[in-house]
Amino acid sequence: MKILFSVSYCLLFLFIATNLSIAQTMKPDAARLYNEGNKFLKEGKYQQAIGVYDKALKIQEDFRTFYQRGVALKNTGKLKEAKDSFESSIKAKPDFALAYNALGGIYFAMGKYQKAADNFQKVVDMTKNKIVKEKVQKNIAFAYAKLGDNAVSQGNPKKAITYLKKAVENSNYDAAYLSLAKIYSETGKYDSSLKAAENALKYRTTIGEGGPYYYMGVAYKKKGNIAEAKKMFDIAKKDPRYKRLAKYELTALR
Repeated sequence: MKILFSVSYCLLFLFIATNLSIAQTMKPDAARLYNEGNKFLKEGKYQQAIGVYDKALKIQEDFRTFYQRGVALKNTGKLKEAKDSFESSIKAKPDFALAYNALGGIYFAMGKYQKAADNFQKVVDMTKNKIVKEKVQKNIAFAYAKLGDNAVSQGNPKKAITYLKKAVENSNYDAAYLSLAKIYSETGKYDSSLKAAENALKYRTTIGEGGPYYYMGVAYKKKGNIAEAKKMFDIAKKDPRYKRLAKYELTALR
């Protein structure tokens, strides 16, 4: 089962740092160009923004300008150049959390999910803002869920379980719980499968009900609780994605 991902992984990715004070730390000419670039960025004129940011950086290599330039580059699809700009922002100010989050988003878009998770983790370690921390932990969960999905595709369920458990340790991601339920079921760990399916249902926001109920049914069947298994399969068959599987199980239990 492939995990479906929304664009939620970039919840913080496009923060524009215009609220950062520049009066005392940026040279006047660089600050003027920085603000001009931000105006273009807000208007969606990304190439113009990049050109102005480049001029500002020739005057002063400021972490905020590198960051905004990275945002503009990302919006033009130039991921490698955006990555380099965010890395320059971090080099100029190693404790600038927004740049780590943006870099994590770039790595995610590139399919480099471990690097994405590592950069998102740096944000969590740095920030004291509870709301920001929770949002970035969701980003970490998405990255580890992707790694788990890849491990499944490569025929490595043990590694997949490790990744998926890291995903749900960071955030109660329903699709990751559902993938855990499936893997545990396929590897004969029915108590673990049942618990994961229950959590998938408990925290359900992106998946249908069919999957959790189907794997709960399989777990109950394997544990010898046929009556409960039938109840679960009866609910699962209402979901078009699990209708055929659930009906097959119900037929087999007659």
